[in-house]
Amino acid sequence: MSVNKPLTIVADAHIWGLKSACMSLPGYDISLHALESRGITREAVAGADVLLTRSATQVNAELLAGSPVRFAATATIGDDHYDKAYLQEMGIAFANAAGSSTGSVIEYMLTALLDLHARKLIDIPETTLGIIGVGRIGSALELRCRAMGMKVLINDPPRARAEDSEGFSDLDTLLDQADVLTLHTPLTRHGPDKTVHLLNQQQLQHFRGKGIINAARGACVDNQALCEWLDESHERFAVLDCWEHEPGVSKRLLGHPGMVISTPHIAGHSLDGKAANTLYIYRALCNWLGISAVWGIEKDLPTSAVPANIQCTDDAYANIHKAASILCPLQQDSTAMQAWAALPEQELAKAFVAYRRHYPIRRAWPFARVHMLHADARTLELAHAIGLSTV
Repeated sequence: MSVNKPLTIVADAHIWGLKSACMSLPGYDISLHALESRGITREAVAGADVLLTRSATQVNAELLAGSPVRFAATATIGDDHYDKAYLQEMGIAFANAAGSSTGSVIEYMLTALLDLHARKLIDIPETTLGIIGVGRIGSALELRCRAMGMKVLINDPPRARAEDSEGFSDLDTLLDQADVLTLHTPLTRHGPDKTVHLLNQQQLQHFRGKGIINAARGACVDNQALCEWLDESHERFAVLDCWEHEPGVSKRLLGHPGMVISTPHIAGHSLDGKAANTLYIYRALCNWLGISAVWGIEKDLPTSAVPANIQCTDDAYANIHKAASILCPLQQDSTAMQAWAALPEQELAKAFVAYRRHYPIRRAWPFARVHMLHADARTLELAHAIGLSTV
């Protein structure tokens, strides 16, 4: 008769589907301690074998020294809150959920671009978009934006070195030729491809376009320099989902009239994206344990929503903007966040965290169809090109 092995897991209580996933580890007797992020301390991990976190927890020597933790994973794409050098030195296996919420971020980006078009801040067919960082998200965004009618320049020095550099542009070219810049890089603090303050005062002064979008990592853009850049012209604008020093974001920047879309790091927060995050780290844990993964997200997800009805006009971009905005309500999120500019700093930070933690259910586009009433061929062509599911 086989006896299950004991396994103690300390985890962030706000990881989607946490209990369901952790109780689906064949051959193990699980002791699960689901905690608020602030409760994940040295004392809390002193008896843990496995640590599962989100971005609020710094996983380093200060947290793990002397603990029995041998596997750590973050249910997020970014892993700059993990001291990977320390983990490797200590023989602690680690994983992130890279790629899991790519679709959700693309949906956020396309909705933002359509919103900018609707506001007449850009004209999509006449706009050159400069994408900085062309990994999973940047590559998918490039394809969707080209299909939507935009000209796209791409910048990714590591890829340009590793591949045929033809097709890639250097950053100076993007600064000179792009109308809007969008960042999709990891946060890298050292080395030739350092991305901390990749867009700083010097770079912004050389930028001849008028728009900055950051849905990557907050510190990739110097937020003080961005605020000063916005001050210089009322035609300039920014869209930020990621902020430097979040959740303690700059009140001056948040309240700036040039901040046309302000959201509290929710670009990847579709329900399906959160579920995929958990599935990624669950499979990584199973692989480390040497067992077969038996848990799937389908049984824990709700059925697809009833299709939203969109009354179409003869303006194809307006039609798909209306559909995208119903499925990804950026203006609702932005209005909520911009109201926080009047709060004391400590209360603003609390509001930022609370909004992310209690974010309303947003289904990914493949699971949230739209019924486009009286749609013409161009509307349907654009809808399908950007990944909207129509009926």
